[in-house]
Order: sequence, then structure tokens, then C-alpha cells
Amino acid sequence: MSGRTLPHSLGIDMLAVKSAAFDLSPDPAMVVDAEGALIAVNEAAEALFGQGLGLLARGRFSAALPPGSALVSLLARAVEEGVKVRERGVEISLFGLPPFEADGAAAPLGDGSVLLTLTVRHGLGAERGGGAEAAGLRSIVGLGRMLAHEIKNPLAGIRGAAQLLKSGAKADDAPLAQLIVDETDRVRRLVDRMEAFSDDALPSLSSINIHQVLDRVRALAANGVADGLSLREHYDPSLPPVLGDEDQLIQIFLNLVKNAAEAAHARGDGRGAISIHTAYRHGVKVRSAKGQLLRGAPLEIRIVDNGPGVPSHLREHLFQPFVTSKANGAGLGLALVAKLVAAHGGLLDFDSEPGRTVFRVLLPISAEEDPTA
Repeated sequence: MSGRTLPHSLGIDMLAVKSAAFDLSPDPAMVVDAEGALIAVNEAAEALFGQGLGLLARGRFSAALPPGSALVSLLARAVEEGVKVRERGVEISLFGLPPFEADGAAAPLGDGSVLLTLTVRHGLGAERGGGAEAAGLRSIVGLGRMLAHEIKNPLAGIRGAAQLLKSGAKADDAPLAQLIVDETDRVRRLVDRMEAFSDDALPSLSSINIHQVLDRVRALAANGVADGLSLREHYDPSLPPVLGDEDQLIQIFLNLVKNAAEAAHARGDGRGAISIHTAYRHGVKVRSAKGQLLRGAPLEIRIVDNGPGVPSHLREHLFQPFVTSKANGAGLGLALVAKLVAAHGGLLDFDSEPGRTVFRVLLPISAEEDPTA
């Protein structure tokens, strides 16, 4: 069997380590124990870092990480939550190598140790923003700029028609007409910032009540994509404000709920269901949008559906542009969600199996509510 391990005298179940770590080759894989020491690596990890286990394992692995490293948060979340967790686009600086970008996954092994795997997104020494994914994002930006003018004209007509409907609507129908007006205004603002995929499309951050955002999303979904589905919410009413851009937060969760609704409808048995959950996760930290500063105790929002699940061949690339399982889908929704969550300094991951898919978003709380800010 390939790979390198330290002596069995450390007391860890090396058979479990080998079956977990080395089966994940060719991705670099490492096992970090409860004390932060590196106790096993595979050959892909040795090749990536250019060092064998003996050199890599000197001292505590966590001590080799720079202050504010996202890998520290990833390892801590895996231990705390007891499940596999992921983070896309982690900037990694280890063992004196130039920083590089990778997708990280951490899975607890049941004895306090964690299996850490890395999927390198850009090779060492490669230019930032290279590759097919970056080219796809640039194409989206160009297409968005071209379409912006054409979209604004029909939007103005829709808004005017909705205002006329509202003036003559019955009392019960007036809120729906106003909803059309409000959403048309929001779409226009989004069109004005059609460069959502570009690096300079930064959110305008302020203190936002996340439940007001989710209630808006729920109302839109209930009268649209989620019509005929069971749509429930499970909110923690004590949550502090989120630090976010209201329009972009609506876009994030409306896309996630839309995907969940399409999955739930795909059951075809009339028992499709979606639930929206919020919670406060103590001890979880994320990097700020402006650098490596850690913001503590982010808010967790989960969108859960009982659809057939994400096809296995799409899971590793689900947040890349043009990746979709829909016959008429463009594959842009989740790519946009990932971009907007990252711009908020948040985290996005998912778990999926037949009958249950969970998308989870973690967001920083507002600075005035955050003692670690």
C-alpha cells in the first residue's frame, strides 16, 4: 500500500487510517490527531509538498499554519460537528511553499483525529485566475454586460403593469402586485451589478436581520417555484444580525430554495418538502472578506429538501459554472451562490443522498454584535 505512516505505537488505529486516507488517492490526504500533530500522509501529499512524512510531521501541524488559516477552522468544524465538512477556494501556505488554492474537506475519524484532503485548484506556480473555470467566469461577465441594457427595458414595462394592477386590485391581491414591483426593482439593481462573478463586485455590507431575508425568499418561493410543496421554517429567534448585502443575500437563498424546490418536485409523488433552518454555531470561525482576520460564531442557514439528491458525478464540481443536471439549465445558479457567499466572507457546503440534500451557508455576524471582530 502506498503512503507513509508513523509507528503504530502512537495508539491510533492505523488500519482505519489507511483505509480512509489512502483510498482517497490521488488527492493529497493527511491525518491530523487531536493534538494537532500530523500522523499520516499519502504519496500525493508528499509529492505536493516535496517532503516525506518524517519532515512534514516535525512539530505540530497546526503550528505550521499561518495565523487565520482556513484549515484551522475546517479541522475544528469537523471535530465539533462530527461530520465531513468542506470549504472551496482555501488559500494554503504550508511548509515554506508559495501560497496556492485548493478545495478542502475534513472528516472526523472517531478518535479525535481528522482526515484532511485537498483538491488543488491551481497548480503551484500557476497564475491566479487561470484555467477553464476562470475563463468561464470571464465569459459570464462579458455576457452579463451585453445583456444588461436589453433586460432593463422589459423590466420597466413589467413594473409599470404591476403598478396598474395594484391600483385596481382587491385588498387581498394588492400585496402580490406590490411583490412584483419590489422584485422588479431588485432585479434591476442586480442587473446594474451584472458583474457578480467579477472580483470588483463587492457587497455593500450592513446589519441585516437574516429572518427578514428568509421570509422574503419564502414568500417568493411559496407563490412560485415551491407552489404545491410543503415549505417549513425552523428559526432560532435569538440570532444576532448578519453582516451582509440584503439584495445579494436574497439572491443566495432564493437560488438555493429554487434548486431545492426543483429537486422536491422531481419526486413526482406529491410529497415534496423543503425546510429552512437557522442556528448559531459557537466556536465556528471564518475569514473576513478583506483578509485573514477571523470572525467568530457565524450564523448557519440550511436549506433541506427531500428530492432524489445530487448526482454523484456532479458533486465535486457542483459550484463551478455551467455544471448542471437540468436538461434546460445553464449551470450558473450555484456558481453565483458560491461567489456571493465568498464575497460575504462566508462558507458554503452541502451533503446529499437520495431523499435528503442539505445546503449550508455560514455567515459572519454584524461587527457590533461580534466581540472578536
